[in-house]
Amino acid sequence: MITRTPVVIYAENTPNPSALKLVANKMLVPVGASVEYETAASAKSSALATDLFLFPFVTKVFIAGNYVTITKNDTVAWEEVTHHLREFLKLFIDEGKPAVTELPQQEVAVDNEFAKKQTVYTQHQAPENETEVKIVEVLEQYIRPAVEQDGGLIVFKSYKDGVVTVQMKGSCAGCPSSTMTLKAGIEALLKRMVPGVVEVRSEAA
Repeated sequence: MITRTPVVIYAENTPNPSALKLVANKMLVPVGASVEYETAASAKSSALATDLFLFPFVTKVFIAGNYVTITKNDTVAWEEVTHHLREFLKLFIDEGKPAVTELPQQEVAVDNEFAKKQTVYTQHQAPENETEVKIVEVLEQYIRPAVEQDGGLIVFKSYKDGVVTVQMKGSCAGCPSSTMTLKAGIEALLKRMVPGVVEVRSEAA
């Protein structure tokens, strides 16, 4: 007899008071993949996001790994809706429906003098020189785990004249403390570990 593992969902607060992270003991999308929806119209490839947007307070849905980060408006408090959201996600997974049926193009295979081992850079813009390769490595190794813990994602977009441009997703987007995190944490680390970096900026999604 095959015994199914019960679905367990727990909620985690994030540094962004408007965002809540719901974590499951089941994978929602493959490891390393993520997708963000800002409107119900853009969520056609995700039954999970489409259903979440039926809650009138939901303004954004970010899905990665085994969690979903939900951003809400100010019409309700998390204490009023967290239980309902947990039950909703548990039922969705129990029904066996895929969370996302089509992921956006998220992997860029790089095969040049700076990445001879055909490294695959998930999410990030493909690095074009040694400095950009090092920037992505630092983001992946030192910064991504901490940001994901808070229900977000940071993506490398470009590097020019000492300025690193990144994109913040999930709970990090619109977070009141994200600017402080960007400057005090990410910028300081990249300056220390990547010669030539003088500033880190965030661009809108």
